[in-house]
Amino acid sequence: MKRVYKGIITLMFACSVLVGCSSKEELPVVSVAQIVEHKSLNLIRDSFTKQMEALGYRDGENITLVYKDAGNQISNLDTIMSTFEGNGSDVIVAIATPTAMAAAKYSERIPVVFSAVSDPLEAKLMDNLEKPNHNITGTSDEVQVDQILDLALMIDPDLKTLGFLYNTAEANSISNLKKAKAYCKERGIELREASGTNISELQAAANVLVSECDAIFAPNDNTVASSISALVATANKHKVPVYTGADSMVSDGGFASVGIDYTKLGEETANMVDQILKGKKPSELPVKVFKDNLNIYVNETTMKELGIELPKEIAQSKRLVRMQ
Repeated sequence: MKRVYKGIITLMFACSVLVGCSSKEELPVVSVAQIVEHKSLNLIRDSFTKQMEALGYRDGENITLVYKDAGNQISNLDTIMSTFEGNGSDVIVAIATPTAMAAAKYSERIPVVFSAVSDPLEAKLMDNLEKPNHNITGTSDEVQVDQILDLALMIDPDLKTLGFLYNTAEANSISNLKKAKAYCKERGIELREASGTNISELQAAANVLVSECDAIFAPNDNTVASSISALVATANKHKVPVYTGADSMVSDGGFASVGIDYTKLGEETANMVDQILKGKKPSELPVKVFKDNLNIYVNETTMKELGIELPKEIAQSKRLVRMQ
């Protein structure tokens, strides 16, 4: 009888271990990737994490959260996505356009929620923002190029030549370039492009633009954003204001922008992931585009260095956010 009891106890212990392992393995897995570390993308990642916690998710308790960074190497993204497929991801969160484009290759099997994709249609992630297809949806930081350049003209009505600094490999920047060209053509402003794929090339490009342009526009290009402090330092020496596509680039030294608070992108991305984990399909969640009631961001330290004084209309605006 003792042997029987021992056998029963051993079996019960083994079952409890198996049940424990099974429940741990059954935790939903949400895997998050970003193309590179810079302030805008880090804000999204961190606010996403905080919002997931606010929604009741605890890493290791009722969810498994995985984070990967591609180190600004597009070639690393496919390896990361393959890893996400292998770890049984229930949702992939792709921060920035290159990341979302890499994740799209796996969306047939895994729902994808992107964040900070300026133009999901141009990136061929879907055919309709209101009814997303391909098992992909997310939040868009569509740059309001017209509003940013309107701001530039309000500050300097004599602006005649605008430089556009970007990485030709980023689809979001190509989309913004098209908008900038259309804006400048309509208003008789000469647009001069300069590009680079790394900090050295961008620095050389900036050196050319500051000698030719009245102002420079740097969209929410990940390569430019990673180098913005150095690029702004070059422009400031020549008293050339740099308008940017993101508030974080203003906090890093850029002169001004019109846009959203990137923490809201992260929060809304988390809300979408929550809905998908609870059973909704990406096709049921329209892409969230932030384009109304945007803030005006101005770096006051840079403004003083450039010797610029804001027009009263801007200085007294309730939408103005002053940064240092």
